[in-house]
Amino acid sequence: MAFTNYFKKKSNPYPLVLFRICFGLMMMFSIIRFWLKGWIKTLYIDPKIHFSYLGFEWVKPLGEYTYILFFICGLSSFFVAIGYRYVLSIIIFFLSFTYIELMDKTTYLNHYYFVSILSFLLIFLPANATHSVDNFLNKKKFKTIPKWSIDSIKLLLAMIYLFAGIAKINSDWLFKAMPLKIWLQSKYDLPIIGETLMQKDWFHYFMSWGGMIYDLTIPFLLLWKKTRLFGFLLVILFHLSTGILFPIGMFPYIMIVSSIIFFDSDVHNKILKLLPKFKFIKKRKNIIEISTFQYKREKFALIVVSLFFLIQLIVPFRYMLYPGELFWNEQGYRFSWRVMLIEKKGESVFRIYNKENGKSFYVQNENFLTPLQEKQMSFQPDFILEYAHYLGNYYSKKGIKNVEVYVDSYVALNGRLSQRIIDPNVDLFSKKRSLRHKSWILPLDDEIKGF
Repeated sequence: MAFTNYFKKKSNPYPLVLFRICFGLMMMFSIIRFWLKGWIKTLYIDPKIHFSYLGFEWVKPLGEYTYILFFICGLSSFFVAIGYRYVLSIIIFFLSFTYIELMDKTTYLNHYYFVSILSFLLIFLPANATHSVDNFLNKKKFKTIPKWSIDSIKLLLAMIYLFAGIAKINSDWLFKAMPLKIWLQSKYDLPIIGETLMQKDWFHYFMSWGGMIYDLTIPFLLLWKKTRLFGFLLVILFHLSTGILFPIGMFPYIMIVSSIIFFDSDVHNKILKLLPKFKFIKKRKNIIEISTFQYKREKFALIVVSLFFLIQLIVPFRYMLYPGELFWNEQGYRFSWRVMLIEKKGESVFRIYNKENGKSFYVQNENFLTPLQEKQMSFQPDFILEYAHYLGNYYSKKGIKNVEVYVDSYVALNGRLSQRIIDPNVDLFSKKRSLRHKSWILPLDDEIKGF
C-alpha cells in the first residue's frame, strides 16, 4: 500500500523546472564550446574512418552537414531551457545528441552517456509545468506535479555515484593508488603544489580512498536534509578539484548544477524568482493555474521510466558474463560508470598477409587514423578488431586476394609492464564483431581484486 501511495504523492514543480532550465543552458553552452574549439571538424569530418558501436554501424558523420546536426542539437537545447514545445524539443535533443555520440566511439565519455540517458528520461517528465513558454502558449501552468518525476532525477544521480564508488573498491585503486598516482605525479607544473603535494604517496592514497568514500556517501548526504548543505559543498569542492586536475570537460559542472535538485522546492523557487525573463509568464492574468499536472499517458510514462531504471541497474553488471579481467579486456566496461579507473598505453602493429602468394607487409597506422584514434585503438580490443576489419576490406578492394590481418599488440595497464594483449597468430579479419567473449584476447598476467 505504501508503495502504491508513493506514486500518488505530489510536489511543487520548481526543482524539476529549474533542472530543465539549467540542463538546457548547459547543453547549449557545451555545443557552442564544442563548435568553437573546432572539434566538429577534427573529430567527425577529418578522420578517414570512424569506430562504431556494435549494432550502430549505420550511424555515420554527415560530412559538412554534421554542422547542421550540431546546430539542431544546440537549438533544441535552448528550446528545452525556455520550455518551448518542450516534449518535441527534448526528443529532438535526445535524438541529435545521441546520434552525435554514436558517430564515433573514440569520443566516448561517461558524461556524454549520462547526458543521453538523462535527456531520454526527461522526455517523460513534466519539466515544463511552469516557467516555460509552453505556459504562455497554452495559457495554463501547474501548482504540483507527481513527486516521482523529481525523485527519478535524484535516483539516477544516486545510482551513478554509487556505481562509481563500488567500482573503486578494487586492489589497484585502494592499495596501489592506481591510476591516480600516475596522473597526479604528472601535474608537477601546477603552482606550489605541483612539485610537492602531487608527488607525495600519502596524497595519492588520500585521493583514492577519498574518492571512493565520496562516491559511496554523497547520495545519502544530499538526501538527508541535515547534511544536505554539507554534502553540496563537498560536491562543489570535489568536482571543481577534479575539473582543475583532469581534462574531463563539462562533467564536473554538470554534476554540480544537477545536485541542486536535492534541495527543497523553496530553494528552487527563490532561484527561479531571480530569472526576470520568465516573469512575464507569471504575471500574465489570462494564464490559468491548475492544481495538479495531469499526464495524458502517466501509466505509460511510469512503465517506461521503470524499465529505464531496470536497464540502468543491469547494464553495469554485464561484465560478469565474460571471463578474464575487466580492466584488461574491457568487455562490458563502457556504460558501467567506471570513472577514471584505468590508465592504459599500447602499441599495435598490424601485418597484412596475402595468403595467395605468402607475402606480407606492415601497416602505417598514421595513414588511416588520427592521433586520438590511434591512441584509443592501440589498447582496446574491440577497436583493434574493428580496425583490422577496416584494413582487411581496404586491401581487399586494392586487389589483394585472400587477405589475413594479424596484430602484434602490447599494452601497459595501471603502471604494470607492457604485455601482449592479442594473440598474434589469430587472423582478426576472420573474426566477427559480436557480444560474445573474445577468446583471442590474451589474459592479464596479474590479478585485480574487486567488483
